[in-house]
Amino acid sequence: MSRMPVVFVSHGAPDALLKAPEAVACWRGIGRDIPRPSAILAISAHWEARQPTASLSGAPETIHDFSGFAAELHAMQYPAPGAPALAERAVALLSAAGTAAELHPSRGLDHGAWVPLSAMFPQADVPVTQLSLVRNAGPAAHLALGQALAPLRDEGVLIVATGSITHNFGWLDWQEAGDPVPRAQTFADWVAEHAASGDVAALLDYRAAPHGAAAHPTEEHLLPFFVALGAADGDLPTHYRPPFAYGGLAMDAYVWHAAAAR
Repeated sequence: MSRMPVVFVSHGAPDALLKAPEAVACWRGIGRDIPRPSAILAISAHWEARQPTASLSGAPETIHDFSGFAAELHAMQYPAPGAPALAERAVALLSAAGTAAELHPSRGLDHGAWVPLSAMFPQADVPVTQLSLVRNAGPAAHLALGQALAPLRDEGVLIVATGSITHNFGWLDWQEAGDPVPRAQTFADWVAEHAASGDVAALLDYRAAPHGAAAHPTEEHLLPFFVALGAADGDLPTHYRPPFAYGGLAMDAYVWHAAAAR
């Protein structure tokens, strides 16, 4: 079995499926172009726990963890089967790497997971489990988490991390799409440059980059990127840039293919 890629997508606002057609087309293209996985391990910015936690749910609930959006969005379901064996395998890998991890009996898929997966795998026929971020842990800890999970790539598992390359609500214009906020564009360009060269040390120190700290007043939306970067295991990414959402949300996506597959 060939080694699976690793995917990171900026999932945008919850209404991306309704209002970000270029991003949705990008996600569809990624799902179409990569090998079909045996299962998906999703890591979203919207689940944090005291230690990495994977869901044992056999039928994950579609969690509508938002308010104030169209009723159409609240009615959407993503009825993918769960992947409890994958949850157990992920916890075993983390434990073997010296990271305490645990299982949750029933956690479903939050919008950070099901929104992009709805476009990537619209038939909802690939088993999926979600793994939490670690509350109050930074980029290096999440990079290490991804490194521990990298063997899953050789087992047919697709690691899909979702968050946002920029996430400052003060940069958003909810009424207009408009041109990208210059500070958001500058930081997204900086991430793209250093991801392309594999400069992990610079990326870990992203808060020292131009507008890095402002792009992420809190870190949770960038931490999934570091999980993906760790799981990439030195592979270099293909970068996608759909238009920014609401002016300030970079919708960048990255796919790290195994070196032999590029």
